[in-house]
Amino acid sequence: MASIKPKGMTLRSYQVGFGDCFLLSFHYDGGTHDRHVLIDFGSTGQPKGSGDKLMLRVAEDIKKQCGGKLHAVVATHRHKDHISGFATNKNKTASGDIIAACKPDVVIQPWTEHPDAKIDATEAPSNVTAKQSFVAALGNMHQLSEAILIETERRKSMLGQGLYKELSFIGNDNLSNLSAVENLMKMGKRNFYLNFGSKSGLESVMPGVKIKVLGPPNLKQSSEIKVQRSKDEDEFWQFQALANQFVVRRKSGVFPRAKTYSPAGAPPFTRWLIKRMRSVRGEQLLSIVRALDKVMNNTSLILLFEVNGTKLLFPGDAQIENWSYALSKPAVRKLLSQVDVYKVGHHGSRNATPKTLWSGFKNRSTKKTNKPLKTFVSTMAGKHGKAASNTEVPRKTLVEALQKDSDFHTTQTLKGKNIRLDFEITF
Repeated sequence: MASIKPKGMTLRSYQVGFGDCFLLSFHYDGGTHDRHVLIDFGSTGQPKGSGDKLMLRVAEDIKKQCGGKLHAVVATHRHKDHISGFATNKNKTASGDIIAACKPDVVIQPWTEHPDAKIDATEAPSNVTAKQSFVAALGNMHQLSEAILIETERRKSMLGQGLYKELSFIGNDNLSNLSAVENLMKMGKRNFYLNFGSKSGLESVMPGVKIKVLGPPNLKQSSEIKVQRSKDEDEFWQFQALANQFVVRRKSGVFPRAKTYSPAGAPPFTRWLIKRMRSVRGEQLLSIVRALDKVMNNTSLILLFEVNGTKLLFPGDAQIENWSYALSKPAVRKLLSQVDVYKVGHHGSRNATPKTLWSGFKNRSTKKTNKPLKTFVSTMAGKHGKAASNTEVPRKTLVEALQKDSDFHTTQTLKGKNIRLDFEITF
């Protein structure tokens, strides 16, 4: 098999609502030696009409399509909308149990997920030397998200439906997903934790396929992925204490016998101020949880597959701070200019497809060509961001560009209980 190259590939894009799930099946000798790679499996919201137990149905279909054998699993980063499908249960009947039963040979994740990474890690072991506490901060992020969710529930009536939904959605996506994380650690025969320039570990199970790891950088390569930091390396995470203090229910106040006004009984001239104060707190929480979301996205793997000159780009949810390191290198920009298949980053958000990347794709065209750029997005409108602030996902202007200049496909076209889009790609 060492000299054999795949002749084609089936790309399956699964309907998981707001999330990602792609199964790549590389075809070798008449199907006898197909190799199957699952890239992400998670969701934070399912479309209406998709039916019950969607994730279980997706897992069962993945098992069927790969003949019960996965050769590799890629978890681009820890967000729920990318790994929740890997969660298990005690009865071993969850979607993650089905995937684990496919016995992947290789599981790959970003360097920040290494189980032995110390709190001062700047890269995956064994070289851990610098004093930044980035890995510890990622762990603390989950506790902060949990605290914010508790406060969000308490303030539901004050926040308004729109702010409440956005806080709940982003906060929930940043919880630890412990069951899924543990399953990913033990389901594979071998685990690899990668950064820019690492050997992917996939080559041994995918002969004839070249894989380049273009992100994330480790902190020795670039510190831009920790954009939330100020001069004090831990300063941002002090918000955790601030958030928690609002969660504690005190039995007595500073003036336990003092009368207080309820919102309904507040004098008319104070009601505007009360409403504004509540809104300010909600917006403060939202700004914190958005920053957390951005940091985790910037730990996302960026993988470039190549077979016989055909290049396929899968960047997970990588945002501009993650991308900037790869795009700063002329050789990488040249490679990316030749991309034939692009999995659109972060469900079509505005800051996950840098203009340097998009404008560099040579196969973009407004005309029909023999080999147009193919683009795929797994997304669900109305879950993330707002059109009024130009932050909605998928971003309207990006979608328009994708539709205009590429052969564009989206899971939003799937209706009812249809769970996947299938595409054949020849090499």
